[in-house]
Amino acid sequence: MELTINHLTKTFQNTTAVDDLTCTLSAGVYGLLGVNGAGKTTLMRMLCTLLNPTAGSITWDGEDVFSLGGEYRRLLGYLPQDFGFYPDFTVRDYLLYIASLKGLRPGPAKARAEELLRQVGLTEARNKKMRKLSGGMKRRAGIAQAMLNDPQILILDEPTAGLDPRERIRFRNLISELSQDRLVLLSTHIVSDVESIAGEILLMKGGRLVSSGTTEELTARVPVRAWRCLIPREETARYERIFQVSNLRPVPQGMELRILSETQPIPGAAEEPVTLEDVFLYHFGEQGGNDHGEV
Repeated sequence: MELTINHLTKTFQNTTAVDDLTCTLSAGVYGLLGVNGAGKTTLMRMLCTLLNPTAGSITWDGEDVFSLGGEYRRLLGYLPQDFGFYPDFTVRDYLLYIASLKGLRPGPAKARAEELLRQVGLTEARNKKMRKLSGGMKRRAGIAQAMLNDPQILILDEPTAGLDPRERIRFRNLISELSQDRLVLLSTHIVSDVESIAGEILLMKGGRLVSSGTTEELTARVPVRAWRCLIPREETARYERIFQVSNLRPVPQGMELRILSETQPIPGAAEEPVTLEDVFLYHFGEQGGNDHGEV
């Protein structure tokens, strides 16, 4: 089970959305992390054969996925960020309709739909119309439709977008349950969504893969350290210009800052462990030091 992406490029007119990207994915959960516009959705649409690449290739166990055609698509489960549905279908009817489009026979489709309704926690809502579901319930229905064919490759594009914290936790737990013996690629710009469940994280910026690895590998690789320090509140703006600030919090004594810096930013600053959120800020956040000043 190996999905190989080799020098993959996708250009739209004068814009390169995916730029010479190469990586190999096998069974496990991968988090594709990047800001909006990084090229994540374009990459996922090519992995699902919905877009043809401008250059490069995608192979599954050594065979080109576009040549495999329907044979490859039968291995896929895909949840786009905005998935379509008929609003007056019940949840159960929606799943059975999607099952028919995927070529499942009626008997197995009904059994599989009931199993997935239970797994995603929608058994009691099976007869509720899709338009009456909450955002979290719709996303769970979306996961269920992606899992109908028991895919070997599960691709999820921003699956927790718009969900409240409770539903995001439920969703992450669900993905962990569904990830056994399959390849799961989860795209997001929310660090906490991948930090707890992804075995490997891919950082994508400007269409390129800028880094990849486990959380521990990524945090060890950045050339900065994290520091917590206390400053007068009126100095906050100046520090934000000079340093990369990952967090600030007003306290009775002034302002408490978390700063990313290779060296101790001010005397008395306490070093803390670097987190994945710090890594995200280092690669994607605004860089401090625009005025090249000193404290």
